[in-house]
Amino acid sequence: MPQADLVLEGGGVKGLGTAGVVMGLLEQGWTFPRVAGTSVGALAAAFAATGADAETFGGVLERLDLRRVPDRRAPLPLVSEGVSLLAEGGAYAGDWIRAWLLRELEMLDVRTFADLRRNDAGDDPALTGEDQHYRLVVTATDVTHGRLLRLPWDYQLFDLDPDEQLVADAVRMSLSIPFYFRPCELRHASTGEVSTIVDGGVLSNFAIEIFDRTDGRTRRWPTFGVRLFPDLPAGLGDVVPWFGTPMLPAVRLLEEVVATALVGRDQTHLDRPGVRERTLTVDTSGTAITEFGIGSREKAELVERGRTAALDFLRRWEGRSG
Repeated sequence: MPQADLVLEGGGVKGLGTAGVVMGLLEQGWTFPRVAGTSVGALAAAFAATGADAETFGGVLERLDLRRVPDRRAPLPLVSEGVSLLAEGGAYAGDWIRAWLLRELEMLDVRTFADLRRNDAGDDPALTGEDQHYRLVVTATDVTHGRLLRLPWDYQLFDLDPDEQLVADAVRMSLSIPFYFRPCELRHASTGEVSTIVDGGVLSNFAIEIFDRTDGRTRRWPTFGVRLFPDLPAGLGDVVPWFGTPMLPAVRLLEEVVATALVGRDQTHLDRPGVRERTLTVDTSGTAITEFGIGSREKAELVERGRTAALDFLRRWEGRSG
């Protein structure tokens, strides 16, 4: 069976397209030794890393009630969001999606990262440290220390045993869209110092290089990347939903600065030799990042766009490889 590591970009509700890609690859017989993801990409990556087949993956997707993801503290629209934002730093709690993740992953016999361990003597020595033997890596941002976290690899920074950490907690950290969801916290086991953790997309929304070999040896299988945003400036409207509304030049500059901060680093890396060839982009135009009230027809359409993108990519990939 063909193998590929996967790296999945974040993008909120647009991540339905990512789910379609994963299902399309599974349907074509591909398996994934390692999977990395950011934000909603971390969510999809977690299920891909369990070894779930396309049918199981589809069942998980059907049970994801997007309307419940933005969970208010109180049944008072706008008032609840405003109070939560001021008091907790996020308009929504993010508790529902964590509980859903716990339940769904346990159905697949995955609870902690110990359940996703892998040992492969052929791995790059730089990726074979005791804290790096895992099928899943999710990114999050430690805003207290201004650093990108690759979990479970970086739990050692907090003197925590990766094997004991809940996969659902790591994914919830990666999903912490700033000001939308309440930030998470990580406490250092020895010092008690608490770090505030938000969405991994703040520092790297598409860590395509995360599994690349550094020892000069030929890769044993490829890494496929899945993007949800087109390059800037064409993709400004996807990153900044209100882009195009008449605004003062200073506000327009702020939009462009925010968009560049979110995707500029990853877009620059895409221009390195051989990176775009292993990356596919799903057309998710027309769907906003936080459009959790999306209808069933549009949901199915986004999934199908992802599946189609996967098949088109494989035809190009196999043609190039052949």
